[in-house]
Amino acid sequence: MEHNSTVVRRPNRPLRHIATSRGGFSLAEMLIVLVIFGILAAMAAPRISLSPAKLRSASTMAGSTLLAAQRAAIARQHNVVISFDTTERRLRIHYDQNNDGQIQSAEHSYWQPLPDGVVFGRAGAPAGRAGSAAISFRGREAGLPAATFLRSGSMSEEGGFYLTTAVDRNKGYSANVRMVTVDRATGRPTWQRYEGSTWKTEF
Repeated sequence: MEHNSTVVRRPNRPLRHIATSRGGFSLAEMLIVLVIFGILAAMAAPRISLSPAKLRSASTMAGSTLLAAQRAAIARQHNVVISFDTTERRLRIHYDQNNDGQIQSAEHSYWQPLPDGVVFGRAGAPAGRAGSAAISFRGREAGLPAATFLRSGSMSEEGGFYLTTAVDRNKGYSANVRMVTVDRATGRPTWQRYEGSTWKTEF
């Protein structure tokens, strides 16, 4: 028994070009995106305030300097004097080996500057425990307000100081102000910030 098989041929069809998606972006597209992001960042930058973080860092640094001076006074068994230069925005640490309150050529002293843009002052914030002045310590060393850590670790007097930014001080703003106070008996510093209606201890 024979089977006739017929082969059916399909007409040739032109091949269709299948569109494929590209992977990634071209250099020109990337440059356009970067330019747009740059413009947006430039517009947003003036509205971003770094003052709170900068002031927190500054007050932490100043308080840590006081703690280091207190430990040095106890360890070395002589006075360590901290003086405050409001014009140059810095603290001086003086290891007063003979406890006479005078800086001798053989005695070690150094300056600790405040971060850029940070100044002594309470701007528009009300007076706190540190008093009304930018620096409330009544002692003096070389004409600057100063306080002394004694060999026992205590402070010569109770007092403190305020830190703010130059912009906030000039405009009288109160939003960005920090206060560092020192207890006379223990010599321990306390960090506070002003929160619109009251002073709040930070840590």
